[in-house]
Amino acid sequence: MQHAVASRDDWLTARRVLLKAEKELTHLHDKVARERRALPWVRIDKEYVFDTLDGPRTLADLFDGRSQLLVQHFMFAPGWKQGCPSCSFMADHTDGMNMHLANHDVTMIAVSRAPLVEIERFRNRMGWQFRWVSSNGNPFNYDFRVSFTSEEVATGHIDYNFGEWRETGEEWPGVSAFFKDEAGNVFHTYSAFGRGVEVMMGTYAMLDLAPKGRNEAEGMDWVRHHDRYVQPPRGAVE
Repeated sequence: MQHAVASRDDWLTARRVLLKAEKELTHLHDKVARERRALPWVRIDKEYVFDTLDGPRTLADLFDGRSQLLVQHFMFAPGWKQGCPSCSFMADHTDGMNMHLANHDVTMIAVSRAPLVEIERFRNRMGWQFRWVSSNGNPFNYDFRVSFTSEEVATGHIDYNFGEWRETGEEWPGVSAFFKDEAGNVFHTYSAFGRGVEVMMGTYAMLDLAPKGRNEAEGMDWVRHHDRYVQPPRGAVE
């Protein structure tokens, strides 16, 4: 790997220029976050019932006593042998976050269309502790535009990421946020799709700091289920 090499003084000069751009990005990020929180909310009037390890539970029940709920729309359809590798990459970050989110009035879960028995088989294989429920039998995934019928897929485009999506497929990733008021009313406050789901991928934030960056040939071509990486990792020195 060849790269420009400079003196320490020249490096500091270049780094200070970059720092200005980084601060501008931070300020923009804060501005967008304020605008996100200012979005109007949509009241959820439909009674979604999910299969959970504790039995059937409504969307309101999933808040687990807190006022805020974050949902990972995990790509895992009925009959799949395992969950999507990219969604699994996202989920690998959840357990570490959950202890902090729970103590900040936020519950975070995953939702998939696969039956609960298939979800649990895969969750146990991956060693995850977070709560993962099944929307099998209710229209939650379809209503939130992360699952699509065979008829929709057959058209050659789908309504995903707030517009026409030229790629097709029955399952797509997303992250959604909900709020429950003191009266028990539930509101949809935000959703992100496409590259917006990178908010869950803390590994990418660290790779962006590393000398080679993301170092991807095509999208997330390097990502595997964490129990499927070949050891030692590429580039490791034995």
